[in-house]
This record gives sequence, structure tokens and C-alpha cells, in this order.
Amino acid sequence: MDCPACGSPVTLEVGPDRPLSTSLSDAVLAAEEDERIEVTRDCWDCGWHETRQLRIESVDTTAGDETAVKRAALIGEITDELAAIGSVDTLEETLAAIRRQRATDPTRTDTDDETE
Repeated sequence: MDCPACGSPVTLEVGPDRPLSTSLSDAVLAAEEDERIEVTRDCWDCGWHETRQLRIESVDTTAGDETAVKRAALIGEITDELAAIGSVDTLEETLAAIRRQRATDPTRTDTDDETE
């Protein structure tokens, strides 16, 4: 990230009770429910400084559930594909096709989401 004040690179530190080399993603993944993570960004050129605190509200894992892991991976892949589509018309057509497929699929098992 670049400094919003001067455009120089900023350092990011996760702490205060973690080693300086701890990445934000590692800190988040290692955090427990209701834990607070402090993130500090500093620009050593102009002195800009920002401190934020993140609170982990809940921790949900899919460890051991192969179906959930596969589903999450597929959702991620679909989301990436959709994000790459620039045409609103194409997105609308895709959504309509998905809804048609779901409405006509006799083996549909996702009965818990009624908000379409």
C-alpha cells in the first residue's frame, strides 16, 4: 500500500503482542473468537500513521468437511469468473440461466434458501 498523504510505501505491523514479521492474514487466521488484532500502518517518509483494531466476531471452519471445502472452492471460482465479466447484460443473462436451471432441476437439494 502507498501512503495516502505522500504516496510513499508504508509499513504494516500487526501487534503489539506478535512478532514484527507476522502478516495480517496469519494473525487473522490464528485469532480466536472475540480477539482483537491491532494493525498499524506507518509512512517513514512523511510521518503518516494509522492504527486500526479488528475484532474477530466469530470463527467458522470447514476442516474435515470435504463437501463444504469443495463447495467453498467452487463458489470462489464462480465469484472470480463473475468478477471478470464486464458486461451487465452478460451477468443478467447468467443469473437468469442459473435461476432457470435451479427451478427445473428435480434433484435440487438447497431448500434452505427461500430468498430468491
